Amino acid sequence: MSLPPPPLFPSPSAPRPPGTDAPATCEVPHFAPVRVRGGRYQLRRLVRSRRRAVAAGLVVTAAALVAAGPRGGDGARGHPVADPVRERPVIEMVAAPVRIADGATVRLLRPGDRVDVIAAQETATGGDARVLARGARVTQVPEPSPSMADSGALVVLSVPRTTAARLAGASATARLAVTLC
Repeated sequence: MSLPPPPLFPSPSAPRPPGTDAPATCEVPHFAPVRVRGGRYQLRRLVRSRRRAVAAGLVVTAAALVAAGPRGGDGARGHPVADPVRERPVIEMVAAPVRIADGATVRLLRPGDRVDVIAAQETATGGDARVLARGARVTQVPEPSPSMADSGALVVLSVPRTTAARLAGASATARLAVTLC
């Protein structure tokens, strides 16, 4: 009985003698060291991480300062206030009808405009002019009546009560004018 010839390609599961399945050894050639690209971004990354570390340190410091703040009292810091702050009285605004000497000037006005009211007393003979109201708000500009055309025009202003009294008193003795603010 004769043995069959060995196969040309042995099967992978067939056992081989130890050491025959490794490739032959060869010498590794000498080469220059490999340099990794992108090294310029390492500095940015380092700076960014330092910024984050500084920011985190500031947060921790601020929290520690708040926690170690004064205990008790009213919690106010700084110098004590010598005098308490006085509340301002509420200024009551009233609607004051005012007759302006120049009717053409009143036609320029619209509700919401701000005006200064000026009283002029006999300016032809050297009298003076004084400001009665500053920054008064125009609330209404009524239509002028034909019979009152030569005596000026009426305008309704929103002013404090004391200013309304001054306007009423001055309109009896002086000619009133307005200037737009």
